[in-house]
Amino acid sequence: MKTYKPTTPSQRKMTTVTYRGIITTNDPYKPLTNGFKRGVGRNAFGRITSPYKGGGHKRSYREMDFKYDILDIPAKIETVEYDPNRSGFISLVSYRNGAKRYVLVPKTMKVGDTFIVSENADTEVGNRAALKNIPVGTFVYNIELQPKGGSKLVRSAGVYAQVVAHDSGFTSIKLPSTEIRKVPDTCFASIGEVSNEEFRLRNVGKAGRARNLGRRPKTRAMAKNPVDHPYGGGEGAQPRGTRRPKTKQGKTTGGHKTRAPKKYSNVHIVSRRVVRKKK
Repeated sequence: MKTYKPTTPSQRKMTTVTYRGIITTNDPYKPLTNGFKRGVGRNAFGRITSPYKGGGHKRSYREMDFKYDILDIPAKIETVEYDPNRSGFISLVSYRNGAKRYVLVPKTMKVGDTFIVSENADTEVGNRAALKNIPVGTFVYNIELQPKGGSKLVRSAGVYAQVVAHDSGFTSIKLPSTEIRKVPDTCFASIGEVSNEEFRLRNVGKAGRARNLGRRPKTRAMAKNPVDHPYGGGEGAQPRGTRRPKTKQGKTTGGHKTRAPKKYSNVHIVSRRVVRKKK
């Protein structure tokens, strides 16, 4: 991590990820980039459903390859790049047939390394194989939930899942949340851990940097008017006045289960995640 001399109050605790020696280029591959409209917390009707989002620095979207549909052809890592739209580092890879793709780069891989996507690929960092052919205890990321459905799980910086067991056409995987769930063993997963493990240690440090990230200032609920939040109103500081904490819409929080009781994938969950107190 990179720290700063406390020349200003905001820089006293501000930290950033050290990119020197990791990032190999600052210019993305243009054929795989395009512009896009960010959601800024609005739904299809333009109404705010996730508050305190908006603004931020202009970004270009990198077209990521999460389907890995080029099989049995070796690929070589050409660059390691920063992506403003995700926490992990990405790499431009070149397949032997001439195709180029952007992929999530695992930790320890660098420019010049090669990998392959194959059902029976070797258990080496960067390779991608079917879960039934990955040994128990192996760390994986970029996991599919349905065969040929594209990677859906374990894509954030520094995270990984672990293969726990194989049984009756399913593979049990322990996710970063400590949940253990079954996935069809014909689904593919990449071997290794996602890069940029220091991302969770960064300290934004100041409001201006948060605005560049697209985070708007948050207003305390008790500082609002009664029409805007159940905690609003009153002369001076007031307690919340309700038995349980709730959202702006009046729904209870603080341990309230939000998962649908009859969700189709409930049968695939072997063990629920362990809920820990925030430090």
